[in-house]
Amino acid sequence: MLLRRATESGRVLFSQDADLLRLAASFQRLGIEFAGLLYVHQLRLNVGQVVEDLEVAAKALDPEEIANRIEFLPL
Repeated sequence: MLLRRATESGRVLFSQDADLLRLAASFQRLGIEFAGLLYVHQLRLNVGQVVEDLEVAAKALDPEEIANRIEFLPL
């Protein structure tokens, strides 16, 4: 499972996959720890805007701050 593998690697995931969003929300409800998820709907932003927001998130968020959270782009 991608979310668990990312957590084992200490990596926050970025996704546009609604199924992964639902899985992360389920992890939150069940108290299952995960490294964090940055999510944007496929039609919400263009690629350039996504890259800019991911750069801001990488600089602004410590791994401890996003652990077990879902953050929606745009920030």
